[in-house]
Amino acid sequence: MKHHFITVEGNIGAGKTTLTHLLAKHFNARIILEEFTDNPFLPKFYENPQQYAFPLELFFMAERYKQLKEMIHTKDLFQSITISDYLFTKCLLFAKVNLPDEEFRLFQKLFDIINQQLLFPDILIYLHTPINKLQSNIRKRNRSYEQNIPDEYLFNLQQTYTSYIKQHNIKTIFIDAGNADFLGNEKHFKVVLDALDKDYEDGQHYFTLP
Repeated sequence: MKHHFITVEGNIGAGKTTLTHLLAKHFNARIILEEFTDNPFLPKFYENPQQYAFPLELFFMAERYKQLKEMIHTKDLFQSITISDYLFTKCLLFAKVNLPDEEFRLFQKLFDIINQQLLFPDILIYLHTPINKLQSNIRKRNRSYEQNIPDEYLFNLQQTYTSYIKQHNIKTIFIDAGNADFLGNEKHFKVVLDALDKDYEDGQHYFTLP
């Protein structure tokens, strides 16, 4: 395996966790999953974004830091690959969308201090999914607080993600996941496996699913 720390990213409802589970099982890898259900501010945020955005993002950043810091300090002799379903920079990207300018500048200062202490993945898998497909996936997983997410919010997140990846020239397997069915279609999963079996220079490397 050419990559030892792999991160799967994408918008809300893109299928990050499903693909992360499949990859971890395939490679017998250590898995790191976003613990979003532990965030007490999440349902409140969707009801009142202005009031709860800052504590929401601070809580997420603290939890993600704790998880990824623990990964650095614990080595597993039997699992040389680690796969996560989030990029730590996600903290900054969501904060950019959710916070007013003054709060975002404060958040960014905290993020910059913490981010220096963490490892960046060897490769990022980004699932680029159309908004209508995201909304369909969100309805299917049926989390009550997510059911009224506006298309505009998802679009802003999508734009923020893709702009960041391109501006920073991050080594990315960029997958057009509009028709993705990694659980039900072995060919879709094989595209990801084949993509991971290659060496890449920095930048985006695009793949479509059959």
